[in-house]
Amino acid sequence: MDVILTYRSQQAEAAAVVADIEALGRRAVALPLDAANISTFDTFFAQVTTALGDTFGTDQFDFLINNAGTSLSAPIIETTEAQFDEMLNVHFKGVYFLTQKALSLLRDGGRVINISTVSARSSFAGFSAYASMKGAVEVFTRYLALELGPRGIAANVVAPGAVFGGGAMMDTPEIRTWVRQMTALGRVAEPDDIGGIVAFLCTDAARWLNGQRLEATGGVML
Repeated sequence: MDVILTYRSQQAEAAAVVADIEALGRRAVALPLDAANISTFDTFFAQVTTALGDTFGTDQFDFLINNAGTSLSAPIIETTEAQFDEMLNVHFKGVYFLTQKALSLLRDGGRVINISTVSARSSFAGFSAYASMKGAVEVFTRYLALELGPRGIAANVVAPGAVFGGGAMMDTPEIRTWVRQMTALGRVAEPDDIGGIVAFLCTDAARWLNGQRLEATGGVML
């Protein structure tokens, strides 16, 4: 699978992923994007259009995976407006308008996959702002599935729990123990546990899944 990656700040990590993909004989491009800054989206999609033509010889792509994220743990009474706005811009407003601008480049019959969280189903103290935005993304995904249906484009949600191995998730032995104790499969998640499910949704075998929420937690709080 040829890939266009976006990254917010980890340029070295993005370059390493591109190198890994190219080592498999595939093509890849990494483009910078601040998912919270909607004013930059037009410039970003101009870069995407150029990359599609120059690197991949096409003017469209097949899969849009909205996976930008930050973390916030704060009680409701302590959550500031600035923190709330950051969650809104990165996790919902950015997803909404990035998807809107991507639709003209997304091939008919393609897929949209939005990343949510187990916290939109189960409540954990301190995650109200973060989980609220992910809940909004889940509703948005159902509307995408409905409105994009005439183009044969399916839209689904993958909702992980805590995933360890990089990213914004705080990682301590105490947190890992806590997660293991509430997970039916008795271990914490690694990135490949989620990546495989996202990849499955991009295959023809998943063609009849649409407007669905797939929770990928190993069985958290069953």
